[in-house]
Amino acid sequence: MRIDDFDYPLAEELIAQEPLADRAASRMLVLHRDARRREDRAFRDLPGFLRPGDCLILNDSRVFPSRLFATRARGSARIEIFLLRLAGDALTWVALARPGRKVAVGDRLNFGGGLEAEVLERGEHGQRTLRFTGASDLLAALSEIGHVPLPPYIRRPDTPADRERYQTVFARETGSVAAPTAGLHFTPEMLEACRAAGAAITCVTLHVGLGTFQPIHAENVEDVRLHSEIYEIREDAFETMRAARRRIAAGTTSVRAVETAYSTGRLSGETDLFIHPGYQFRAIDGLLTNFHLPRSSLLILVCAFAGRGLTLAAYEHAVRERYRLFSYGDCMLIL
Repeated sequence: MRIDDFDYPLAEELIAQEPLADRAASRMLVLHRDARRREDRAFRDLPGFLRPGDCLILNDSRVFPSRLFATRARGSARIEIFLLRLAGDALTWVALARPGRKVAVGDRLNFGGGLEAEVLERGEHGQRTLRFTGASDLLAALSEIGHVPLPPYIRRPDTPADRERYQTVFARETGSVAAPTAGLHFTPEMLEACRAAGAAITCVTLHVGLGTFQPIHAENVEDVRLHSEIYEIREDAFETMRAARRRIAAGTTSVRAVETAYSTGRLSGETDLFIHPGYQFRAIDGLLTNFHLPRSSLLILVCAFAGRGLTLAAYEHAVRERYRLFSYGDCMLIL
């Protein structure tokens, strides 16, 4: 299959630039796979679709301020650095550099406040490996000088409010460079309403990195290779999932973590699982997910779960009905 097969007419004005004042006020497009029908609902209706014996699976990874700005020691040009993942110890990271042509191996980058980094390696598509100095606790330093890593389709600077809103209310384990956005809709009250409906709620951890949001450079689906991301599922959480009548994942990252565990038997490690049409799901019975970019690995995963034709028809309906799209946008429940 070609990546072009996973396109839809995107209306740029529907891309949500701000979160709603109320997290749980989003719309929710419900897609019924077997009946091949859809209905326009609200996210607050979610508990009504849950049954006793269900397990709702959340990704509790916490976003850290991974977007930085620096100058080179030998120049004044402003360089944007977007940290992606650890590359060894806590001070060595793979990052995206923009503009990459200005960042060479051996360069020293100055971030202010005494924090510096040396460029150790050059990778593809603007990637660089950096070694930081000047901070014994890098995450603490990033919390002072870093910016919230809002995706590039949100065309505004991050604000202090984004530190709270681009984070789920159940975030626990620091390590993501993008939010598991399906979880952004939940409030403590909504979580309690899901429990009251009879669903168990459990968490996995998948630290969202380049593997989740990178642009696809291949032309054919079969040629796509994702970068690895770190995941972990606690033994008690896995047993809760195994005992459930239905497992409903909140977010594509939760899907990838659970499906990796079910297919490999490993509850922690790294996953580069790329789910595309033809994949046989071993664990997941339902999916709550935001709307995704055309031609993205996330949209392809949704098409694998719900069927390409049904999914793309639902996306075209969402555009016609003016749903808000992407990270701060509305959501879709697939059953």
